[in-house]
Amino acid sequence: MIKRLLGSRELLLAAVILVLAIVFGMLAPQFFSFAHMFGIGRSAVVLGLLSLGLLLVMITGGIDVSVSATAVASMYITSVALLELNYHGPFLLAAVLAVVIGAVFGLVNATLVTILKLPSLIVTLGTLTLFRGGLLAFVGSDRLRELPAKMSEFSTAQLFTLETGGRPAPFHVSVAVLIVIAVLLAWALRSTTWGKSMYAVGDDEVAARRLGVAVTPVKISAFVLAGALAGLAGIMSGALNRAADPFTIVGVEMDALAAVVLGGAAVTGGRGSVLGTMLGVILITMVAASLVLVGIPSAWRHAFVGIFLLLGLGIPALRQRRIEKARGMVVSN
Repeated sequence: MIKRLLGSRELLLAAVILVLAIVFGMLAPQFFSFAHMFGIGRSAVVLGLLSLGLLLVMITGGIDVSVSATAVASMYITSVALLELNYHGPFLLAAVLAVVIGAVFGLVNATLVTILKLPSLIVTLGTLTLFRGGLLAFVGSDRLRELPAKMSEFSTAQLFTLETGGRPAPFHVSVAVLIVIAVLLAWALRSTTWGKSMYAVGDDEVAARRLGVAVTPVKISAFVLAGALAGLAGIMSGALNRAADPFTIVGVEMDALAAVVLGGAAVTGGRGSVLGTMLGVILITMVAASLVLVGIPSAWRHAFVGIFLLLGLGIPALRQRRIEKARGMVVSN
């Protein structure tokens, strides 16, 4: 059972989450309240959407560190445009507009990677700065506190509310949106030709091409979907915070990368799962949301993310080296 636990990234992550939850619960009994649990879920929405998009790109063997800039730009451009148009319609239309804008940014990354054959890390590092700098230069840097009415109202859109200790514990609609998207992506990756092609391209691009997989469209779809999910994450962030701030979500791409790597995605491509990624998101969000609760300064959050990222990269590398050594592929000095 121990070997199975260590061999399955999802089981290992679930065990770590359970142990940490027990520790946090012992240090702060309110950790297990519905209010705190639902709060963790709400806090995980933006990171979860960004991580799912990044997962798709990493499965194909690429990486997209511009997802945070795409999210901010989509959120801010959408908010400014709707305010200029004096928009009073439903939040759904604002979300669709942000998703389209994010998809366009994703298409820019896809074009540079697939058509010009540039490394995805270099491309997205460049577009990270380009999208963020272009936003500040051409759109503005003011924090918009007055958003369209339906966007502000979305922050209080609850699916249901439970009573805990005499206090209401609302379950926000955005958490349900994240769950639905995660389930759909998990199904698509496991059960569709497109999903299987994603893994084939990441595992061996040359072999996938020989088998008739349309490599370029598959890669483009991964970047476009990553951009679309980032756009949705951005508009969700603005609506939940009731403000469009061009300086929000800065640096969250590293949290997303840590979540995806912790969930079992390989930086070389061909591996990764929605379940593992969501468990990584839960772990990072749970730790970040509970540090202050147990008396640890919130500044330690970034240190924990760094530790998680190193563990997520280091453990698989050590495991692979042990396997190669057992097969006689590595000669020890």
